[in-house]
Amino acid sequence: MVKRGGIRRVLIVEDNVDLRRAIARTLAAADAVVVEVGTAAAAIEALTPVPDLVIADVSLPDGSALPVLEAMRSLSPEPLKIAISGTASAEEAFQLAQLGVLEYLPKPFALRELREAIDRVLRVPPALDSQLKASVGQVSLREMRGHVRRVMVEHALALSSGSRTGAARLLGLSRQAVQQIERQLGFERKRGRPHPVDSSLPPGPP
Repeated sequence: MVKRGGIRRVLIVEDNVDLRRAIARTLAAADAVVVEVGTAAAAIEALTPVPDLVIADVSLPDGSALPVLEAMRSLSPEPLKIAISGTASAEEAFQLAQLGVLEYLPKPFALRELREAIDRVLRVPPALDSQLKASVGQVSLREMRGHVRRVMVEHALALSSGSRTGAARLLGLSRQAVQQIERQLGFERKRGRPHPVDSSLPPGPP
């Protein structure tokens, strides 16, 4: 079963109306805000605000969903991605993996299989190895530590609607530790949501 609170906003990109609505009902039952679109062009427009999860058919009436998935690479935080298709080639399957798709469901599939796929992607830690390796020689360990802290704390606060207690639960920290990290990283709190004062990478504590 999809975890309550695990995802707050879902974008479904599927031109089959019946299937799209069935998926939407499944996600709405988990208290997620669901946005439905049927084309790649509409999906690009629906990336603001940034969804937590995107479920996209690979083949769409106005082309492939691959450019949509590519556009998500620049979003922060990058959405979790699940691809569905009845016609994806081996080459497309490889491209999907390269674009950060965590699960692929061939059509037809049962909604139970989709729920299980969502549960799996929610449990997958972010794949950071390649990004961290690419940073060696470009960013110091001290700077990277501060950046990782900033991103994780900012996203945890966003997921918990600005609640330090909720963010602490997500991060496995105490509320006091989250508050201390906020001060160290120069966050200002406004309307219950985190906002970094400076977008540059701040040094973390030694």
